[in-house]
Amino acid sequence: MTDEEVRRVLDSIDALGSTGDAEERARRLTELLDQWPSTHAKVREMRQQAIAELYDSGNGLTYKEIGDMLGISFGRVRQIIAGETVSPKRRKPTRKPEDNA
Repeated sequence: MTDEEVRRVLDSIDALGSTGDAEERARRLTELLDQWPSTHAKVREMRQQAIAELYDSGNGLTYKEIGDMLGISFGRVRQIIAGETVSPKRRKPTRKPEDNA
């Protein structure tokens, strides 16, 4: 189930692309995309802080307990607390220059 505040944010994003004429929609969506990298980073940092609080708090929750609570793996909890932003499974393989020959 999606939290009501999250649902409102997602609904607002949907509305940006579905109301107004094409020019208005394009301008609003361009503005959102221009601001998205810093907004995404801010949300990621806020999540990291909240999860670190769960781990470090007087509760002393384990990675597994936090993962179960949030519906993510204990390994992902560890990555988030460590500030790792991309799961190793999702990383694109890197190519060495000689591989392009």
